[in-house]
Amino acid sequence: MTAVAHKAAAGLSRADAEDFLIHESRLLDEARFDEWLALFTAEAHYWVPSEPNQQSATDTISLMYDDRRLLETRVRRLASPRIYSQEPRSRTSRIVTNVTIEGGDGNTAEVRSKFVIVEYRREEQRIFAGTYRHTLVSTGGDIRIAFKRVDLVNCDAPMDGLVVPF
Repeated sequence: MTAVAHKAAAGLSRADAEDFLIHESRLLDEARFDEWLALFTAEAHYWVPSEPNQQSATDTISLMYDDRRLLETRVRRLASPRIYSQEPRSRTSRIVTNVTIEGGDGNTAEVRSKFVIVEYRREEQRIFAGTYRHTLVSTGGDIRIAFKRVDLVNCDAPMDGLVVPF
């Protein structure tokens, strides 16, 4: 865990938020999914809407809408040697940029950023891009993700299976 993960979310600077998001991206790129999961609070939600400007995760189908328990299931599946959808395993590279603090109070910070993800698997390369919205909270001095929303630019386009987390 980096030093950034040990700073409190209260008073979180833009640079601290950016360092945290880069750390999260690195964990995903290096397939360190258990460590990535540890960044989430017990009550966390991870949401990938299926429509531009989607307002609710429950009124319309989403590409992904996981609570902590479903995130744990997703990570266990990714760790399994029998996950056919990841044979061979995807290789990814993420870029996180344009990080801004959009609000927050006390122990909570609302962070917005832009991302690009390149996924390579079976001689095919896919590119995903969009906006992240993280709600970061201070829990016992560590920064944790209470909510993560991933707005893909092409969220309403037909897509092959989405396995690797954004």
